[in-house]
Amino acid sequence: MQFPFSRSTDPHVDLSSADAFNEGAPFATFDRMRREDPLAWAEMVNGDLGFWSVTRHADLLELNRQPDLLSSARGIRMEDQTEEEYEARKTFQETDPPVHRAFRALAAKAFAKGTVAQYEERIRAIVTSLLDQALEEGEFDAVDRIARRLPMQMLAQIIGVPLEDGPWLVEKGDALISNADPDYTDFVIDQVDTEAYRLLPFRSPAAVELFDYANGLLDRMDAGEQIGVLNLVREPTSHGTQMSRDEFRNFFCLLVAAGNDTTRYSISATIHALANDADLLRKLRDGELASWESATDELIRWASPTTHFRRTATRDFEYHGRKIKAGDKVLLWFIAGNRDETAIEDPYTIRLDRGRNPFLSFGQGGPHICLGMWLAKLEVMIVMQEFASRVKSLEQIAPHSYLRSNFIHGIKHLPVRVVAR
Repeated sequence: MQFPFSRSTDPHVDLSSADAFNEGAPFATFDRMRREDPLAWAEMVNGDLGFWSVTRHADLLELNRQPDLLSSARGIRMEDQTEEEYEARKTFQETDPPVHRAFRALAAKAFAKGTVAQYEERIRAIVTSLLDQALEEGEFDAVDRIARRLPMQMLAQIIGVPLEDGPWLVEKGDALISNADPDYTDFVIDQVDTEAYRLLPFRSPAAVELFDYANGLLDRMDAGEQIGVLNLVREPTSHGTQMSRDEFRNFFCLLVAAGNDTTRYSISATIHALANDADLLRKLRDGELASWESATDELIRWASPTTHFRRTATRDFEYHGRKIKAGDKVLLWFIAGNRDETAIEDPYTIRLDRGRNPFLSFGQGGPHICLGMWLAKLEVMIVMQEFASRVKSLEQIAPHSYLRSNFIHGIKHLPVRVVAR
């Protein structure tokens, strides 16, 4: 069964605009591009340099595996940066192998599949508590009550900060990564002058407060204190290098922002799906699915919270008959690959029985595959399991709304009515 996530029917949406996803993902535009122009050139509405768009699943896999051709070391977002801005704001995400691999290996210890599996009981306890409160209310905003709170609480535990600091950290993280949405920041990146903050992550003044918080953590670690998983990233790499204080502050901002938002929007998309198709909830309840893991992958494919990552061409090359020049921006639209019918059968339908699912929501295939992938999967799976076991009916009772962003796609408000079993 199909239902609206929603999706724009305009086949010529300007993807450079922060408003491109306001009415839902512009899948009609991505469908047209895959058919007609799989490596399409677009100008930027703000006067920055234009970019190439990759939208076919096979192309995304192929190009994402070539960091020597398409580098992350000039930024991962659509906006242009000067060399000074890039150096001031970069994290290990804005590096290429082998540097990226060395720093990633440190943090990967904390987010490996086996390590994350140990959090299952804690995650289930959080979901149970949140669902208890929601079921008592009956009607609520599912994003505010569940999707936003679960990642926030788990993040605080994993990084070793007080639980009561969680809401503040998420508020600041939202101001960073959702810097195009006036619901989350007074410094909307395309509506006010943010030049004074150009050397800060996401050009956001919220980074100043997060830097101060990170400085306190650094001082405690320097004094020998163990703080969650954070000490891991400050260990020397296999190359003998160590993350500097500036790099740690940027990393902390990234962890707070990206570690919360993408999981939140995967959960909100999952609850939206269950609220708009009663058969999905029934199938979960009756075990009509290939496995819980495959059902989780399918819902995260459906959500596709991170729309794209930007790369920069390191040399001239030709692809699909187009000539890309060294220095050109190339955007890998993973959200488009997740709806490519040549790779995923019936991509506009949620199929809980889908076996092979080559979805790309975590940047699969490349060196930058999402560090928090296993944690996000576990959180989404437990939300589905608890809804299936404890909820009799779930329905959306008012229109939902989307984050204003062409980088992170997700439902930010979702009014629902729920009845307990």
